Amino acid sequence: MVKRMTRYSIISFQPELMDFLDRLQELGLMDITRSFKATDENSSRLLDITTSQKKLIRRYKNFLKTLPEDTPAKEVITSPAECDIFDRIDTLLDSSVSLKQELTTAIRERNDALPWGDFNPADIDRLKKAGFAPHFYTVSDKRFDPDWEKEYPLQLLNSHEGKNCFVVLSPIGEPYAFPIPESQLPQQSARTLDAKIASLEQEIKDTDSTLAALRDSMPEMERKHVLDTQELDKYFASAASESQAEGSLSVMEGFAPTENDELVAEFLNSCDLVVWLSEPAKAEDNPPIKLKNNRFSRLFELIGNLYMLPTYDEVDLTPYFAPFYMLFFGLCLGDMGYGLVIVLASLFVIWKVPSLREYAKLGIWLGVGTIIMPMLNGSMFGTKIYDVFNMSDKITGLFFTDIKMFWFAIIFGLVHIILARLISAIYKIRREGWQHGMSNIGWCMILVWISLLYAGSQMGKSLMPSWLGWVLGAGGLAFVLLFSNPVRNPVKRILGGITSLYDITGLFGDALSYIRLFGLGAAGGSLGAVINAMSMALKGIPYAGWILCIVLLVFGHLFVMLLSAIGAFVHPMRLTFVEFYKNADFVGGGKPYRPLNKNN
Repeated sequence: MVKRMTRYSIISFQPELMDFLDRLQELGLMDITRSFKATDENSSRLLDITTSQKKLIRRYKNFLKTLPEDTPAKEVITSPAECDIFDRIDTLLDSSVSLKQELTTAIRERNDALPWGDFNPADIDRLKKAGFAPHFYTVSDKRFDPDWEKEYPLQLLNSHEGKNCFVVLSPIGEPYAFPIPESQLPQQSARTLDAKIASLEQEIKDTDSTLAALRDSMPEMERKHVLDTQELDKYFASAASESQAEGSLSVMEGFAPTENDELVAEFLNSCDLVVWLSEPAKAEDNPPIKLKNNRFSRLFELIGNLYMLPTYDEVDLTPYFAPFYMLFFGLCLGDMGYGLVIVLASLFVIWKVPSLREYAKLGIWLGVGTIIMPMLNGSMFGTKIYDVFNMSDKITGLFFTDIKMFWFAIIFGLVHIILARLISAIYKIRREGWQHGMSNIGWCMILVWISLLYAGSQMGKSLMPSWLGWVLGAGGLAFVLLFSNPVRNPVKRILGGITSLYDITGLFGDALSYIRLFGLGAAGGSLGAVINAMSMALKGIPYAGWILCIVLLVFGHLFVMLLSAIGAFVHPMRLTFVEFYKNADFVGGGKPYRPLNKNN
């Protein structure tokens, strides 16, 4: 649900505004209406600083991950000129990147110079002063013609890995021709470049050692970034206030959860303010959105936030889509064994990486959904449990076949759509009046009627008494015709209802979208079965067969699970954000609750 907010209008003396905002940050409850984009030169400067700090911290952390664990930490002496740790680390990181690029270039040049052997570029200048033009060539052993040495003043410089490097001299100014194209002599010899490479490697080692020694500065960097971010946030709040009374007063607006009214009132009364007023927030005030859900639904706010938050007067759909998303994920993954692996992996993450605890809890519930839903067809690690345990025909008959899973996915989707329509109907009745919700109730009745009618025709018997069929079919049609456009003019009302009947095609399209739940689960099961078949084929190989079989089983199923998990994450999200949100008439667009605080 969306937490109720209280709107506060505050008038403060302009000279005391920053002190008030500083105390408001300590309270950490009020969201001052403010822009999060640069509005003037000072905010632009602060925004640039915090943005560059964030990027540098992330860049430095990534660099430290690449450093070998045995990298020695060089003793660092900080001089007054180097007191800004951000500038120093930024300079060192840039230097490390530049040196490594230079090293790569030097190694490439050394490899190019290696075939030419050791030479002195000064010798080239002396030849030219003596009136000779040197021409350099590189040719393979197969293409090298020994007669060239008789026909031309040719000197073989070096032979390296099947290549011959030689020079031919010709008097400057006289005509010259040779059977093959000239090559470019490197500007430096391999020996010179080796010395340069050694020097660069030492510089890189020194730079990396200094950066390794500065890793202890990371907490201070993060603390400085938090303080600067708080300062920016406070400045945004001050910039959003309106100046009144020739700049002596500042007027601002803020929102805080209604449940904290007493605490906020006590704080405001303790401040030296001109006046402050409060009233329950309304939708037109565009208050920030803070969700309040139970422990299960709260985990799925991570999913809902990927789309957008509801507006203040909208229904929070998180508790309604959460169980469906969990079960849809299980249907798409379609294997009890994979669900068990996800649960165990999530428990391991909770144990080893506490910072990812909330994500791991979500993973546990998704794993539980993946254990529950495949119980319908008995799929586990690419096989059927009734085949493994040799169950009786009576028990085996309880498991769903593929065609039953196909229809189950559609029926499950219809339940999803009907729930969304009912939510929309209740919301409209509460907000706009009973007539505005009746058309959605009518559509729900029609969907139930059509579903039972079709299911009964396939089973060869009626699933509802005739009077119930008339109530659902005729009653639902009447609700759609009479209340799709609830205006006073009866002609416009009926015409609006007739036009809305076209929506039945969209509803059938929405229902068919849920076939993907069956398709993804069946595809994952088929891939798992292929892995099993390939593994069993390998076990016949002498000596190494069982080892290869186990390796393929483990890594094959791991690959299938990861591949299927991608689809199992994305497609239920698509069904939630498109089919469910659309049928629930979700608008969205709420802004998140971001109070001024010092607990970033």
